[in-house]
Amino acid sequence: MADSSSHAHEPPEIPEPEQRLPVVLVATPHPAILHPDKLLENCGLRTQRRSGPGGQHRNKTSSGAFLHYPPTNTTAEATERRSQADNRKIALERLRFRLAVEVRSPSPMDGHKVSVDEMELRKRFQGKPLKISDRNSDKPAVLALLLNDLHVCGGQPSAVGPAWHTSTSGIVRLIKSHPTAFTFLNRIRQHHNRLPLR
Repeated sequence: MADSSSHAHEPPEIPEPEQRLPVVLVATPHPAILHPDKLLENCGLRTQRRSGPGGQHRNKTSSGAFLHYPPTNTTAEATERRSQADNRKIALERLRFRLAVEVRSPSPMDGHKVSVDEMELRKRFQGKPLKISDRNSDKPAVLALLLNDLHVCGGQPSAVGPAWHTSTSGIVRLIKSHPTAFTFLNRIRQHHNRLPLR
């Protein structure tokens, strides 16, 4: 007779590729992993002079930055700073977070080989509590990789935790810290008829 306790530690079932939520899929490495300067090199940049609220003399020298990443047709902008360079930096950060949420790349949980940069990033954060500040430039990249894994696993943090040597709650906390990422995770769960995470 089979030992019923052996079933308690079986990994959650991973859905077949054709069962998963349809997404924009790109080759490894995920663009959010690229060094920000490298990503910027691959973007179209448009600047636009913007005057802020308070009349024609307020922020008259400010320039908005509009970034477009052609491979996935993803855009981001920033117009709130006086300095065009500052706006470009903010727009680039926003672009990296948008790419992290909106674009998927292959996951090793699916048996795929991934880039050296991705493997190094995974190793660096494995076993960590995943309390990553928004100011940490690695955050968009880690979010992207976690969402890749969660997409493959049908939105089950319990299936992803062992791969990152961390707790389910740690994964959920990090995803929850970026609202659009949390919304995307619940979209995956809804697609697989799972209850939303709160």
